[in-house]
Amino acid sequence: MTLTISPDLVAGEQPASLPETRRRLSHVISVSGIVVTAALFAIGGWERRWIADDGLTVLRTVRNLLAGNGPVFNVGERVEVDTSTAWTYLIWFFSWLTRARLEYVALGIGLTLSAVAVVFGMLGAAGLWDRGSAQLLLPAGALVYIAVPPARDYVTSGLESSLVICWLAVLWWWLIRWSRAESMSSAGYFGLCFFAGLAPLIRPEMTLVGVPALLMIWCSPATGSRLRPWTFRMSMVAAAGLVPVAYQIWRMGYYGLPYPNTAVAKDAGGAKWRQGLAYLWNLIEPYGLWVPLAVLGAAALVAMRSQGGSARATLQSIRDPELALRERIHRFRRWLRTPAAVVALMLGSGLLLTGYEIRVGGDFMHGRTLLPPLFCLLLPVMMLPLGSPASDSRRTEAAFPLILVAFAGIVGWALFAAGTTAIQTGNRITPSGIADERLYYVQTTGHAHPIRAEDYLDYPRIRAMVRDLARTPDGGLLINTPSFTDWYVVPPPQPIPDRGAGHTVFYVNLGMISMNMPLDVRVVDPIGLAYPLAAHTVRFPNARIGHDKNLDSDWAVVDAGVVGRYPGMPWFLDEGWVNRIGTAMSCPETLDLLASTRAPLTFDRFLRNIQGSLGYADYRIDRVPENEIERCHLTPK
Repeated sequence: MTLTISPDLVAGEQPASLPETRRRLSHVISVSGIVVTAALFAIGGWERRWIADDGLTVLRTVRNLLAGNGPVFNVGERVEVDTSTAWTYLIWFFSWLTRARLEYVALGIGLTLSAVAVVFGMLGAAGLWDRGSAQLLLPAGALVYIAVPPARDYVTSGLESSLVICWLAVLWWWLIRWSRAESMSSAGYFGLCFFAGLAPLIRPEMTLVGVPALLMIWCSPATGSRLRPWTFRMSMVAAAGLVPVAYQIWRMGYYGLPYPNTAVAKDAGGAKWRQGLAYLWNLIEPYGLWVPLAVLGAAALVAMRSQGGSARATLQSIRDPELALRERIHRFRRWLRTPAAVVALMLGSGLLLTGYEIRVGGDFMHGRTLLPPLFCLLLPVMMLPLGSPASDSRRTEAAFPLILVAFAGIVGWALFAAGTTAIQTGNRITPSGIADERLYYVQTTGHAHPIRAEDYLDYPRIRAMVRDLARTPDGGLLINTPSFTDWYVVPPPQPIPDRGAGHTVFYVNLGMISMNMPLDVRVVDPIGLAYPLAAHTVRFPNARIGHDKNLDSDWAVVDAGVVGRYPGMPWFLDEGWVNRIGTAMSCPETLDLLASTRAPLTFDRFLRNIQGSLGYADYRIDRVPENEIERCHLTPK
C-alpha cells in the first residue's frame, strides 16, 4: 500500500474544496443570522405584549361578523371602523377556524406575521446582494428595525402594523426574485400582480407602494408567457384589480363611502405639515435614528462599489443622446426588471409614505404610522455583504473592514436604542399630542400586559360604566361625568318596551367599552370613528391629531332618542340647545347621510349609496345647531 501526499498540501496551498466549504459556512452563518434576528423580534414583541384600545375596536367588528351581523361595529349601522380590511378578515378567519379567544388570535397573528416579515425582508436583501459568492451576509438593517421600541410595541397591539410590514417584505422578496429570474410563468406573473394589487386592502396608503410596483411590472419586458402581449397584460390588470375593485364597489354600496369611515373622521385628505414634522422628529430624536440610517447608507454604497454592477452604466446608456428614442425606451424597460429598479421602487415608496404621513400630521401613537415607511427604506439593507478579507478583488478587500466597523456600530446603537423610553411621562400626553400608547395603558390599567378586554375594566370609568349599565335595565344613554366612579344615564322616553329601550354609550375609548359590552349595546364616540354624525363634523384645526373632532353629547341625546328635558337630562345640557339640535338634524342632506348607513340595505339603497358615496364622504355638519339650521334653510322650532 502506497501513501500519496497531495502536492498542494506540500506547497502549503489549500485544497480545492475549501471555496465550497467557505461558501457553505457563509450560508449557514447567514441563515443563522436570519433565524436569530426573527427570533429576537418575536421575543421582543412578546415581552412588550398588549392589545391597544384601537386593537379591541377591530375585534368588535370581528365579533359582529362571527355573530352573523355583518362587518359592522354597531348592529343596524353600517360603519367601516377598521382601516385595514385585510386585517379584519384575517382575524375573523382564524377566529372562526380556531374558536379561540379573539385577543389571543390577534396576538398570535401579530407575532407570526412580524417574524415572517423580518425573514422575508432579509431573504429579499440576501437575493439582492448574494450572487453566489462565498461572502457573509450580516443582518444590519433588520437589527435597526427591531431595535426601535415602537416596532416591538406594535407586534401584538391588535392593529395591522404586523400585516403591513409582512406585505411589504413579501412583495420586496417576490420582486427581487422576479428581477433575477430569466423568465416567469404566467401564473407567477398573475400571482405577483394579485399580491401587489392587495395594497389598498392592507391599508389605503399602501397604494403608494402597490401602484408603482404594478406599473413597473406592466412596463417591463414579459418573458415566459405563452399568451399574446396585450392579452397577457390585460390579464395582469384583471389579476391585480379583481379583489380590490370588487371590494371597492361593495364598500361604496354597503357603507356609502369610498374609503373607511376612519378616513372621514380623521380627514385623511387634510394637511397638517407642522404636526407631521413634529411626529417625525418624535420618532427620530429620542433614538438618534439618523445615525444608523446614515451608517447603513454609507455601508450600502461601499458594498455596491465593492461588488461593481452595471446599474449606473445602464442608466447612462439610456441617456445616451445618440440613441434613438425607441432604443432608449427599450433599454429603460429592460432596466425596470433589475434589482436596481426594485431598490429604487422601495426607496421611492418609502419616501412617498413618509411624505404622506408628514402631510396628514402623523398619528397620536408614538412612531406607529412611520413604521411602514421606515421598514420600506430599510429593506435593501436588511442584510449587507461583508465580503472576504482574502478576496482577489481590491475593492472587496477594502470594503471588508469598513462594513465590519459599520455593522459593529449598528449593533452598539441597537443596544442603546432597544432600552430607550422615548416618552418618559407614560400616563400623560406630550404637548404635541403624541403618547407612548402601550406605556400609557400599562400605567392607567395597572396591568403589565393589558391583553384581554377585562384587563381594561381597571381603566378609569370603565368598571363604573359596566355597573351603571347593569343598574338601568330600561336602557338609556350613558355619558361620562367628571368623576371616575359614576356615569350619567339619560333615560329613554315613556312607555318603556317590555325588554327595555336599549343602551347607548357615548365615550371616546371605543375598544375597551365595546369589548366589555354585549353586541346589542350601541357604542359611539365623539371623534367619529364609529359614529357617522361625529365623523362628518368639521375638525378643530389645532386639536390633538386623531382626536380633532369632538361632537357635543347634546347631539347624542337627540340622536339616541332619549329624554331631552329636565330632570331626566344632565344639568350641564341645555334644553333650548337640544331642541335646536333636533331641528338641525332634520336637514334633508343629513337625514340622507344617516340613511346611507342606517336604512335597510335594499338593492335601491345599495345603488343610491354607490352613486352618492363621494358626496357623502365630503359632506360636513356644523356642530353649532344655529349654523346648521341656517345652512340647511330650516325653520327653528
